[in-house]
Amino acid sequence: MKRRRLVFAFRTCIAILAWFALILQLLILVNNTPGNGLTPWQAVARFFIFFTILSNLLVALSLSSILMIPHSAAGRFFSKPFSETAVAVYIFVVGLVYNLILRSLWKPTGFQLVADELLHVAIPVLYLIYWICFVSKVSLKWRYSFDWLLFPFFYLIYALIRGSVEGFYPYPFLDLEKLSGNRVFLNCLGLTGVFFVIGLLFIAFGKAISRQNE
Repeated sequence: MKRRRLVFAFRTCIAILAWFALILQLLILVNNTPGNGLTPWQAVARFFIFFTILSNLLVALSLSSILMIPHSAAGRFFSKPFSETAVAVYIFVVGLVYNLILRSLWKPTGFQLVADELLHVAIPVLYLIYWICFVSKVSLKWRYSFDWLLFPFFYLIYALIRGSVEGFYPYPFLDLEKLSGNRVFLNCLGLTGVFFVIGLLFIAFGKAISRQNE
């Protein structure tokens, strides 16, 4: 019973933080119009071009489904170790890439700093702790690392298509206006490799933990 309450508390805390950070970031984007050259509706559309936003939205939606509609199709799907580990991989890569590569590219302040740290640090760390402590890892299979590539693969296609149409690329390593097509292709290939390797590491860690608990 104590463990169930702790799991509930963790899920609730992360879900609330994720929704708060997402709403805060959206309000910041909308509030900055027309200074950023966008209409409010364009700002909302721009919000959904970032992998950070989509991954944090996945965290918020998955945990909210488990908490609020556990017996629905969404609740059952997101409560599977396969799904929770996939979310853990995506949000972990968000934190990893931002803090190793992107953090030095800008210096947010005020509410933007709050949203930034929540989306790229607090939520990835909290979800990682949740995954380590509370997600069952017994059923994880090595082939899942291939399945988990679908989300980032389709995201990259989506981001590149939108970037070519709108002239805005969400990340500098995807910018076809400043980089050659070959360079962007290699960047996408490298990023896909990162997701694959991180997925394998999560599975390996899960299997090691499961063996210790046997």
